[in-house]
Parts: sequence; structure tokens; C-alpha cells
Amino acid sequence: MDANVYQHFRADERSFIDSVGDWIEQVQGQYAPYLTDFLDPRQSYILETLVRQETELRYSFYGGYEQAERKRCLIFPEYYQPEDEDFEVSLYEIHYPSKFVSLSHGKILGTLVGTGIKRSYFGDIISDGERWQVFIAQEVEQFVVTQVTKIGKVAVRLEPKKYTELILPKDSWTEERGTVASLRLDSVISEIYNISRQRSKQLIESGKVKVNWTENTRPDFLLELLDIVSIRGFGRIQIQGLEGKTKKEKYRVLFGVLRK
Repeated sequence: MDANVYQHFRADERSFIDSVGDWIEQVQGQYAPYLTDFLDPRQSYILETLVRQETELRYSFYGGYEQAERKRCLIFPEYYQPEDEDFEVSLYEIHYPSKFVSLSHGKILGTLVGTGIKRSYFGDIISDGERWQVFIAQEVEQFVVTQVTKIGKVAVRLEPKKYTELILPKDSWTEERGTVASLRLDSVISEIYNISRQRSKQLIESGKVKVNWTENTRPDFLLELLDIVSIRGFGRIQIQGLEGKTKKEKYRVLFGVLRK
């Protein structure tokens, strides 16, 4: 991978950039497709940018349903025609005594990664308010099914489902346009949730904020296109579009927002 590529991305994204470079080389060398694990939107953006800039290869994303947030990517030569089955994504429903207990995204994810399987083998976890479903990479699904028999103290069972049985997720992003003085993490949270910068900083420094599913305690962290910010107790924000600056040099931003 050309070293100049690094300057367009964050320093902590270098290892992922190197991985993309390895995948590209493998496809070019073997003239055969390469399937990634599940990628978050920021990783998908980086991969798409690098494949388009560096090669004539093609790529396709799939996460089990059209609005999926986390998706696997197939990088392939021009001759190849991908099918949904090539992405090796399976859908499972979590059966539990819903009349007596409730589940949450955090509890489910904690249990899944508690099996020792990396987060990148799991796609979206979706709910309609009562039922819960999860997308799992086929290469680990049987292991996960045998390991996950409880979530917390609740007995559960994972049952495979056809894609025609997909539930309609309750949560959906709403688009909001706003202007911010900077793309600092504390500034964006303050703008979207209409709280003071000081309150925003407290949330970040106390470990209640994640950027792309990783805890971030830096109020001055600069967000970029397609980053997803999760704020415990508030919801989530995605940087969906950067639309230039105002006359006062403020950033015009298209946000995706999920409010709790």
C-alpha cells in the first residue's frame, strides 16, 4: 500500500489500511474473490476508498438486509458475479421468556463476544421492541449456537431464520442538519443533544461514549465521515455527510440520529 495513503486517514486506522492492502494483493495475486469479516461504516468507507483509488477491482457489501449498519465486503476481479450466498451471513432469532424478562443490545453483544469470538464475526443486532435477531458469520455460527444458552441469568436459544422471517427493526435513523464550530466529539454531542459542552465532556471522560464501538475518553477527538458515536442514555449519532462551511467557518453536517 502506498505510504501516501495514510495521510488521508487517522493514525489509529493504519493497521486496518494495511489489512485492506493485503486483501487487495491477495485478490490480484490469486484472481479470486476475498470475503472480509463484518465491517463498521467507517471501515467500509476506508475499504471502498482504497479499492477504488488503488485498483480496478470491484467490491460489494452485504449485511443481511438493505439497511444493515455492519456489512461483510466481497472484493473480486471483474469477471466475478457475486450472489448473496457468497457473503456467508446467517440470521438467528434469540428465543427467551419475553413475558418475564427483557433483553438489550448491550447484554446480547456482551454475551456473543463473551464466547471468545471477535466482534467482527457478528453483524447487526436488531429488535422490533420484543423479538431480537442477530446476523452471524457462517464460519462461527455453530460454535456460537452451542455456546450461547444464557444471556445474563436468562435461558435463551438461538434459532436459524430465513431472510423472509426478518423482523422490522424498531430503531431507525432520522436525518438532521446542523452546524458545528468543529467536529470535536464534545462539540457534536453538545449540538445534537442540546447539552452544555461541559456536560458533554463529562459524559466522554466518564467512559459513557464510544466511537465506532470503541470507548473514547477524548473530548477533543475529531470525528470524520461515517463515524458512529454511541452515548449511553442518549442514543447514537452518525456523521452522514460533510456539506461545506458557513460564512462564519462553521461546518455544515448531515447527521443521522437515534434518540433514546
